[in-house]
Amino acid sequence: MLEASAVGVFYGDREALREVSLRIPRRKITALIGPSGCGKSTLLRCFNRMNDLIPGARVEGEIFFEGFNIYQPGVDPVEVRRRIGMVFQKPNPFPKSIYENVAWGARINGYRGDMDELVERSLRRAALWDEVKDDLRKSGLSLSGGQQQRLCIARALAVEPEVILMDEPCSALDPIATLKIEELMQELKQEYTIVIVTHNMQQAARVSDYTAMMMLVEGTRAGTVIEFGETKRIFTNPRDKRTEDYITGRYG
Repeated sequence: MLEASAVGVFYGDREALREVSLRIPRRKITALIGPSGCGKSTLLRCFNRMNDLIPGARVEGEIFFEGFNIYQPGVDPVEVRRRIGMVFQKPNPFPKSIYENVAWGARINGYRGDMDELVERSLRRAALWDEVKDDLRKSGLSLSGGQQQRLCIARALAVEPEVILMDEPCSALDPIATLKIEELMQELKQEYTIVIVTHNMQQAARVSDYTAMMMLVEGTRAGTVIEFGETKRIFTNPRDKRTEDYITGRYG
């Protein structure tokens, strides 16, 4: 579904990623793990050109979405982000009603169908409909943290993407809300390809089908992928000693 080929990222003169090559399988959950500062979020943002919004950022190499290079000249990054949605670390609902939070993106993308049906369908997919169906005119900011994150997922789903990127979506949530998001991810992968950045090794082991282990290139501040494979193998039989040290808590 997604493929990174020799991807490097620079913020001004600082190298953040070096020679990352990775293939993300369709309708699976792929976790990006590794120590802080190794470029996980930077790599995630490459997949829908969010780094374009950072002054001085430069991306080298190629990223293919269904075989098409999203960084070639003439590609509209807004269209890329419609097809490859993103959910951030901290829930960020708009200061609007629950209904408008979900409808907003679809409306500005020119959706001409039944908006009520789209809002309901998106909230159902995000496992939130039953909790908010009688309060759709209430502010999205009135919801709990876990509900706000599911609202942001519903907002992403409403523009009908094919891929959902999640940057530590549970780090600001309590264990019960985290469990709901994890259960939701398992349901969503029936229809969507999901890539998640997480610092939580247990979460990566629980929810992901594939795992990419990232580390800093020795002697630099640039991260790269050192190992990739099915999650079960990565966690039970890692091929790289650094992966083993990290997932067993010996790293650093």
